[in-house]
Amino acid sequence: MDQCNSLRSLSPSELRLLIRAGDPRVKTTTGLAHGFQQANVLLLPAALARDFEEFCQSNIAPLPLFHVSKSGEASCAALAQQADVTTDISQYCVYENGKVSKTVSNLKDYTSPLKDMVCFYLGCSFGFEGKLKEAGVPVRNVEQQKNISMYKTSVPCVPAGVFHCPLVVTMRPVPAEMLDTVVEVTHLNPLAHGAPVHIGDPAPLGIQDLSKPDYGDAVDHQPGDVPVFWACGVTSMEAVLSAKPALAFSHSPGCMFLTDLPDSSSALDLSRHSLDPRLTPLSFKLSHKPLLYSLASKRAVHKIRQLETIIAEDPGERGIGAIVLQDELLLSCLALSHASSVLITTGFPTHYMHNPPDETDGPPGAVAMANMLLSLGKQVTMATDRRGLQLNQDIISEAVSSGVLAAPVPLVTFEDNGPDSALQFLCHHGDVNKPRYDHLVAIERSGRAADGNYYNMRGINIKHLVDPIDDLFVAAKEIPGILTTGIGDGGNELGMGKLKEKVKRLMPRGDLIACDVAADFAVTCGVSNWGGYAVACGLFLLQTCSSHQRYLKKGLSPTENQDQARTWSAGLPSVDKEESLLSALVRFGVRSGKTGNLAMEVDGLTFHPTHSQLIAKLLKATEAT
Repeated sequence: MDQCNSLRSLSPSELRLLIRAGDPRVKTTTGLAHGFQQANVLLLPAALARDFEEFCQSNIAPLPLFHVSKSGEASCAALAQQADVTTDISQYCVYENGKVSKTVSNLKDYTSPLKDMVCFYLGCSFGFEGKLKEAGVPVRNVEQQKNISMYKTSVPCVPAGVFHCPLVVTMRPVPAEMLDTVVEVTHLNPLAHGAPVHIGDPAPLGIQDLSKPDYGDAVDHQPGDVPVFWACGVTSMEAVLSAKPALAFSHSPGCMFLTDLPDSSSALDLSRHSLDPRLTPLSFKLSHKPLLYSLASKRAVHKIRQLETIIAEDPGERGIGAIVLQDELLLSCLALSHASSVLITTGFPTHYMHNPPDETDGPPGAVAMANMLLSLGKQVTMATDRRGLQLNQDIISEAVSSGVLAAPVPLVTFEDNGPDSALQFLCHHGDVNKPRYDHLVAIERSGRAADGNYYNMRGINIKHLVDPIDDLFVAAKEIPGILTTGIGDGGNELGMGKLKEKVKRLMPRGDLIACDVAADFAVTCGVSNWGGYAVACGLFLLQTCSSHQRYLKKGLSPTENQDQARTWSAGLPSVDKEESLLSALVRFGVRSGKTGNLAMEVDGLTFHPTHSQLIAKLLKATEAT
């Protein structure tokens, strides 16, 4: 331990001299050169240098470039004074034809082939460990005197030339309450891989067992720790294995090149944009089982919270403010952003004396969400009652023909044919490991009360008009990887079971009408359609949030083009779109929920000015810089 402490007090230049002399105390460099950046090193034949540089530029999170040498150049004054990359690393890997043929303590025996090689210096996550320690974050691998855990993932890097390989990540156990600190500290050091690319269950990365790293050592977790993953420069080694050059060299995992560059962000050549505090990511837990987190910038989070405030307006004076839960809109939008296949259901047959019995609240919000999800390239399906199948087919067709919906959406129904009906519906062949959908959304959908009936706000039982789509939300609770959202404005809607105690106490007839089926996220608003519009706007904000997109795409995303940006903008709701769809609903005989009027109103509130002004507010908050 004393020897380790004495090494940790040495400067990078002093440590490089020890390494050059073959000092056996310096094995891995984790925990050393506190306050300075460390570098991954890769030496390649000059003929491959352009391809690899393009590979780095396409995969900047795992391969942040410090410096590229000239051919045959062993020194690197830009990073370290009086250094020699052929002697100043404690262990090197030698690659021959795509395989590691040996490890050596220096490259003195390869003087001739090195004359035609280019050296790439790449950032390393060891470069932020000192800042984590200063912030009071325990660095478990250093505490346990172990090399960092490194894992090959199932996530493919963006290929370039002859280089293609899976992303490699490092993992550090972090106390859950310190996640935001860790995210901020590492975000400010992009040359050491920046913020995490995944937090939580390793399965989405294709990692099956954290106790069996592909490189380095298994690091033990302490109670309350969460696994946090960063892109790793060992990705470069995997790239060499795939390209199969006749000869190449790299550092051995954990044995880094120590630079003289300070690890503080002020020492880096960062753009002003990168240092904008509004772009600092925050972490949010979306799911406990499996454990899943997401990141979004402070700016995007602030804007989505503004949307949540706007939709909580209560012009109908229903007392909605008393049952609103903060950040449910944000969490739902984050979860939907991670989803690839979404099922949306709506339909509240409150007008049981009319045909159709449905109300104008629900379908417009459902279509708005569907349109944005489609613009983001996600699969979308809509579910309805059998009795409303034709009506909903007509709504979808009208929305497509009028340009409110970008493309037709499949429409399905669900029937209870036995105890496994919901499981069979949600999963291919009833296999919980093969879900058809990863998110279910109910918006203004009549929800089952504690007594098994379905009630409108007047306390009338409308069970005979409702299919048991609630069963899908109940079943989803037991299927890992499926999350659910309920959007409502009274507490009797599907998913509002998360708020049922508040609804029972604070809403009229709450003891009777309160929905008993909870969603993971319960978005409460003055009118349910507004929640659908806000979800669409929130998804747009996350799509244009660099911090979130980097996390979503594991730091491997290419720059989006203008055509994509126009597609996302076209996915937003608008006053014209919503007025057009409401007009079609009235033509189809769909009535206002509160009054039963066959008119341009929703829940007794006329489209102009109430709904049109609120849509304009949402768009203004979304598009403001």
